[in-house]
Amino acid sequence: MPRVRKGAARHRAKKRILKAVKGHRGSAGRLYRLAKEATVRAAVNARIGRKLRKRDFRGLWITRLNAACRQRGIRYSQFINACKKANIGLNRKMLSEIAIADPDGFDTIVEAAKAAIKS
Repeated sequence: MPRVRKGAARHRAKKRILKAVKGHRGSAGRLYRLAKEATVRAAVNARIGRKLRKRDFRGLWITRLNAACRQRGIRYSQFINACKKANIGLNRKMLSEIAIADPDGFDTIVEAAKAAIKS
């Protein structure tokens, strides 16, 4: 049985790695061994970044909601608690979008939440 070498497959693999690190600075964008390490680190950081993006957006929505609630005379924590009591099943993303795009609609939600607090 003849000895099989990975000629074409290895060349394709190297091209794939070097294409992935295109734009990296210095040797990590040119040398294969360093490029392999750079792709692994990039993949790790990309995963971390996907998790952080979710966290950052939730913080942004909460900040927007807090500002909108304070303008209407209620604190954010009271508003969220009142929404749960009033069975308003909107998440923070949708509430913040409503607060920006439809202030009158958000006013009605706040009034319903305030009514739930009193009862």
